[in-house]
Amino acid sequence: MSQLERKLTDMLTPPVEALGFELVGVEFVRAGKHSILRVFIDHENGIDVDDCADVSHQISAVMDVEDPITTEYNLEVSSPGMDRPLFKSEHYALVVGEIITVKLSIPQDGRRNFKGLLLKCENDTILIKVDNDEFSLAIANIEKGNLVPNFD
Repeated sequence: MSQLERKLTDMLTPPVEALGFELVGVEFVRAGKHSILRVFIDHENGIDVDDCADVSHQISAVMDVEDPITTEYNLEVSSPGMDRPLFKSEHYALVVGEIITVKLSIPQDGRRNFKGLLLKCENDTILIKVDNDEFSLAIANIEKGNLVPNFD
């Protein structure tokens, strides 16, 4: 997670929680005039379009006042979906025993991309089994992590 994404998460968590939702995470994809601020929200009863619209209006108001992004961007608010993004240790702990994909910021063991069975999550580190090898990865070094949907 970038420094900007951390700042946005800290800034947007209180207003999202005030509406009764969990802020799962924030992604900022830089692409010039086509940059995207993605905000993932969740609720125990699920998320619908009206929830996304309500949160989008709240976030827009906060962003207009705080103005942390100086370039043009589009705001997208959605549920985490089946390929749920994983941002925090707590998210990884919830999916132990599932298949995940991980992209690292800094390569480890000569690679940045991992897809395998999440064996455990503790002390801000995950243990992932890829084929017959196990890798211990620091969550702080994970640029992007996602749950792989299981359709069985």
